[in-house]
Amino acid sequence: MLRPPEFLSVSIMAPAAAAVSVADDEDDYQDYIPVSKRRATDALRFRLSKPAAAAAPLPPPPASPTNNKHGPPRIFFEAPPLLLATHAQLKHSAPELTATERLIQQEKELLEDLSSTAKPLLPVGQAAKGITYTAPLRTGWKPPLRLRRMPRADADELRRRWHILVEGDDVPPPARCFRDDLRLPEPVLRALRDKGIVRPTPIQVQGLPVALSGRDMIGVAFTGSGKTLVFFVLPLVMLALQEETLMPVVPGEGPFGMVICPSRELAKQTYDVIETFLAPLTQAGFPEIRPLLCIGGVDVRTQLDVLNKGVHIVVATPGRLKDLLAKKKMNLDNCRYLTLDEADRLVDLGFEDDIREVIDHLKSQRQTLLFSATMPEKIQNFAKSALVKPVTVNVGRAGAANLDVIQEVEYVKEEARIIYLLECLQKTPPPVLIFCENKTDVDYIHEYLLLKGVEAVAIHGGKDQEERQNAIEFFKSGKKDVLVGTDVASKGLDFPDIQHVINYDMPAEIENYVHRIGRTGRCGKTGVATTFINRNQTETTLLDLKHLLKEAKQRIPPVLAELVDPLADAEAIAQESGVKGCQTCGGLGHRIADCPKRERQNSMAMAASRRDQYGGGGYRGEM
Repeated sequence: MLRPPEFLSVSIMAPAAAAVSVADDEDDYQDYIPVSKRRATDALRFRLSKPAAAAAPLPPPPASPTNNKHGPPRIFFEAPPLLLATHAQLKHSAPELTATERLIQQEKELLEDLSSTAKPLLPVGQAAKGITYTAPLRTGWKPPLRLRRMPRADADELRRRWHILVEGDDVPPPARCFRDDLRLPEPVLRALRDKGIVRPTPIQVQGLPVALSGRDMIGVAFTGSGKTLVFFVLPLVMLALQEETLMPVVPGEGPFGMVICPSRELAKQTYDVIETFLAPLTQAGFPEIRPLLCIGGVDVRTQLDVLNKGVHIVVATPGRLKDLLAKKKMNLDNCRYLTLDEADRLVDLGFEDDIREVIDHLKSQRQTLLFSATMPEKIQNFAKSALVKPVTVNVGRAGAANLDVIQEVEYVKEEARIIYLLECLQKTPPPVLIFCENKTDVDYIHEYLLLKGVEAVAIHGGKDQEERQNAIEFFKSGKKDVLVGTDVASKGLDFPDIQHVINYDMPAEIENYVHRIGRTGRCGKTGVATTFINRNQTETTLLDLKHLLKEAKQRIPPVLAELVDPLADAEAIAQESGVKGCQTCGGLGHRIADCPKRERQNSMAMAASRRDQYGGGGYRGEM
């Protein structure tokens, strides 16, 4: 039976009427508010809650156009300015910087970036426990009363006369005499006289009192100025004598002092010098002091035999030293004296991580000394992070060439160098040193000279230790006239009678050039350094060489004189920044932003990161 149409209309409209009645009865009902409007409301409340906003109230927002009397009004607010717009406004309002000021600001940012990434040279245990030493180590040595009572004005006058620059607090007074001022034992004085050393050199005048008094030190002086005696030979000998007298070393103990060198040849040379001063002491009845030469390429059993007896002094290269410490064949529990020989070269050659591993074995405070002929400001800042009240002793500019060396620069084409080399050998009598950048050139020149009847030997990193040691001994003894080598032979090696150094090619970094020519003109003698240049060298390297010759008042060849210095206002930059040249390598022809050494280090870091990412060995070689 069908229902009437009126009933259908009533049943359909009833739910709508019920909904309206429910909406009228509920006073809490609100329409849905979109998320964007709710966020806008919260933002406005946050702005109004600030004191500044309360002091200056915003105008009321316009009424909502909706007819819903229960819903919140629609809110309009001003969006905050964009960061890019704020940056552009601040940049526009900032004062305009000159080109010099922009360059100085850029250098400061680069140095801050380098210093922020460098880790302090501290043992891990000391850094983890937050141990900080504020007072330097005390030693048994004291300057005589006459020096202790020396007025500060007189000490400054002596330093000015000797061209010595010092930085630090409570710097010990300079000493002008080995016997009266330094109070060295008579056997040591006799050994100094036998070596022809009668008076201290400028670096010894100030460096020896600082080292003997137990102070941490950074020393910078030109090559051949006697830094070896200052930084480890005499202070180490005196420290070992003191410790052995107070409490003799028992088997398995030691060392009290340690010297880390960048090359095996330099470590062997340092060891020989130390033995030169220890032998007279033993003959005079002083306690026996046992040194140890800890380098690679030597039978480790002989080194272990010395360690089992107990050692006082260790001269080492980082690799073998780290190996013995890792195998617990040696400990540094009693080590109180640490010297980094050619400290900047150790860092440049990639030994920084090895040195950190060695330092982690130190158990207590130690006296630390770092020195080199080329100590850039970056390395000095890095070293000061681990030193306690350090004293910086500077004789001449860091990275400056020895003024006793006559520098001759010749433009020689690449194919004519080997022929012109024979002519250069006729300038002075032997012995002569020839330096090359790579091992291939060393072997080629060595064979060429042998064919021409020249008594020559060669040395580079590819030869075993016995060949390298024999080459050095034959050359020093005068059995061979010419030594051909890479920069392995340029780091601190002492050849007293060298009259001529030949650079077969100009090194890429000016620091290597300074170390090379420093093998001649040592201990007050004069020498000659001849360098071949051509178009293979970069303009930055040639500009560094030009400024180095100008600083040393040497003859500048026309090919270098024609080079245009891109830093026309270099003097103004140096005066405003307080730094002359590059703070990374010490070159005078460029600033830190264009430093080739920094570029090389960045390339090495990128290569290391690739090896970490892709792995080494065969997979990378097959790609």
